[in-house]
Amino acid sequence: MTTTTDAFAYDDGDIDTNRSHGRHLNDLVAERYSRRQTLMGGISAMAAAAFGSAMLTGCDDDGDRNDAITVSAGSAVATAAGKTVTLVGTVTGSGGRSSGWQQTSGPTVALTDAGDGKATFVAPGVATATTLGFRFAGTSSGGTTSTADTTVTVAPASLDFTAVPKSLADVVAVPAGYSVTVLYRLGDPISGSVAAYANDGSDTNFAGRAGDHHDGMSYFGLAASGTSADTSNSSRGLLVMNHENITQSYLHPNGPTSTNGVRPTAEVIKEIEAHGVSVVEITRASTGAWSYVAGSSLNRRVTPFTPTSFSGPVAGNALLFTAYSPTGVAGRGTINNCANGTMPWGTYLTCEENWAGYYRREAGDNARRAAALGAKSVVAFTRYGLSTGSGDTLRVGNYGWATAAAGDSRIAKFNATVDATKPANGTGDFRNEPNQYGWVVEIDPYDPSSTPRKRTALGRMNHEGCWPGRTVAGVKPAFYMGDDAQNEYIYKFVSNTAWSAADATPSSRLAIGDKYLDSGTLYVARFNADGSGQWLPLVFGQGPLTATGYATYAFADQADVLTHARLAGDALGATKMDRPEWTAVNPVTGEMYCTLTNNSSRTVANTDAANPRAYTDPKTTGGQTNGNANGHIVRLRETGDTTEATSFTWDIYAFGSGADLNAQNINLSSLDATNDFSSPDGLWFARSSNVSGQGTPLLWIETDDGAYTDVTNCMLLAAIPGTVGDGGTRTITNTLGSTSGTQATRVGKTSGASLKRFLVGPKECEITGIDTTPDGRSLFVNVQHPGENGGPSNITSTWPQSQATGTGTGRPRSATIVITKNDGGIVGI
Repeated sequence: MTTTTDAFAYDDGDIDTNRSHGRHLNDLVAERYSRRQTLMGGISAMAAAAFGSAMLTGCDDDGDRNDAITVSAGSAVATAAGKTVTLVGTVTGSGGRSSGWQQTSGPTVALTDAGDGKATFVAPGVATATTLGFRFAGTSSGGTTSTADTTVTVAPASLDFTAVPKSLADVVAVPAGYSVTVLYRLGDPISGSVAAYANDGSDTNFAGRAGDHHDGMSYFGLAASGTSADTSNSSRGLLVMNHENITQSYLHPNGPTSTNGVRPTAEVIKEIEAHGVSVVEITRASTGAWSYVAGSSLNRRVTPFTPTSFSGPVAGNALLFTAYSPTGVAGRGTINNCANGTMPWGTYLTCEENWAGYYRREAGDNARRAAALGAKSVVAFTRYGLSTGSGDTLRVGNYGWATAAAGDSRIAKFNATVDATKPANGTGDFRNEPNQYGWVVEIDPYDPSSTPRKRTALGRMNHEGCWPGRTVAGVKPAFYMGDDAQNEYIYKFVSNTAWSAADATPSSRLAIGDKYLDSGTLYVARFNADGSGQWLPLVFGQGPLTATGYATYAFADQADVLTHARLAGDALGATKMDRPEWTAVNPVTGEMYCTLTNNSSRTVANTDAANPRAYTDPKTTGGQTNGNANGHIVRLRETGDTTEATSFTWDIYAFGSGADLNAQNINLSSLDATNDFSSPDGLWFARSSNVSGQGTPLLWIETDDGAYTDVTNCMLLAAIPGTVGDGGTRTITNTLGSTSGTQATRVGKTSGASLKRFLVGPKECEITGIDTTPDGRSLFVNVQHPGENGGPSNITSTWPQSQATGTGTGRPRSATIVITKNDGGIVGI
């Protein structure tokens, strides 16, 4: 501290004997500006550096009043990524005032002035402990500034909630400190002209209502004007979701009906329209409450009747010829849409999964098909689950739709039987209609007048999802997909076009989809026992993908290879996986994760390193499940960390299991009561637009389970995973019945601190579909088919009515919920 004083009267020894012309002290005091610059710029800066605060005493303009201030920036702080930090600066002394905070070092954060010397910021995502520096400035009444410094040390994000216990209750349970709101339910009207949902089976017009079985889902930010995209808007947006299937019994007053095996047309139309996709506008009020906008002009349903178009190598090929589309470039609708994908240019991908089950084939159709189209057509139909009954007998098809209104082509398309009186190329009937399904479909959520496009370059299968890898300027992007059936494959499509950052904000979103999704190479994965792997190209003319190279099927051209990607994968020797479902890509590392839900056909003899378990899982209610009953999650890292790679390394991130099962051979991830799970299905990494998707990104895992539902309803878990290879190798002993054998595998590192149960759903549901707002403060989750085992006379769940009190009387409804943190923070961390 420096102090100045006025001159005073004579005292002992205070005699002026200096008669020179040197300047007097009072003259120096008068030069306030120069003096204060020295005092404050030098002494206070040194004090701030040493002590985190600075103190100054000086004079007013006339040199006769104390002008001292003390500035403090507070003590150093330790926090974790995602937490809100409040910096508190103080200025004490006559006339002192604060002039604000600034950051001096570390990853840049957005400081918000909270007034009264305070500023707040959200601690950034970091991979290791990182120190940030900040400086607080104070100003004296004389206009001189003094500063003080402090630091904030940020640790990587952690799962900052208490794990939710397992539950069989009929509610959605979330951690303490969180709230659940039901947002968008089966039957909710999306047009002002559609009546409210009665939920008694009498409702119609599902083309104007929310469909059933809410599934994969994405949030798209909407500008305040409501007319264009704003990817950063976390208060207004479009929620786009799949409606995979139906719980048929609840859609009608007393369940479905038929007369002499013929379904009523009105019932069938209702059931068909309840499938497909919803696009619905949602908003968050100033109170924080979310709601959907029932009358928005952007609201839309895409059903199995909505016109679509084909693009890519199969468009216009004879394999797509039908009575509706004799040129093979148009189609009608999309069905059994399960998982999804959000494209870097702002479109939504919906993926057709169990489409094959809806088709009817009449007795003798194998013989007719072979005569008209060749024996390979029967091989292809059988490989895709479209076989007729035993002995070439009748195949009815899901829900018996094709029995209704034979003259209505919308319904007739679900009968794939060959009509021998029609042209052999299929332009007079619907023999090729199944080839129009099993694709990835791109939708522009912002343009309700646009036609969805089926992207044939990405192959035809039981598509579960399609997720993009990291986009890097000048590098060809990749898109990862699973084929959800037992012993099917994992695929990757690599575009022919290198990524351009300008395409993230295009004027025509579907045109950019044409650019990246219509030409490229489709690959299928082979996993080797040593932890390496290869991407095998599905390219006609290479290896066995020729007319004579594969004994089981003669490929004609690239369109044939893509339409029958499963057969191409067989020919190339891809690794048969335990039901590959959702894919997700770590936005920081680029590693791809894929859920392998379960596989009841996995035996001890056919285990391999990537699918290493075959065992018995007993139920507490009696009985058991066999094979890989609880599933696992595999992950891979591309060689060179580039999406263009044709090789990779892999391990298994987590094995599903009850905590009580054998730790040496079954519960390989050492799960406990806070995180044991079964049948992983949905999978999603947090958005990189907020802290939960940065540094060490948050991974969300959803379950669709039958093996563990005697103990708990399906669930959502949060994880902060490591990286490929962070665990080690294990050799396990599989025992199934009287058969035993050993299998080596690669097990990733998991722990209770990095994997916790975040949510448990209501009775008989699947937890699926997930996204957040760009700021990570609102989490959207879908609850599919609660009470699916019941019916009008045996209601087994009353959710979401039961959410408020735990009980209710109405029929259950699939619905979207919003989960928020009561303190307004980022969900999960």
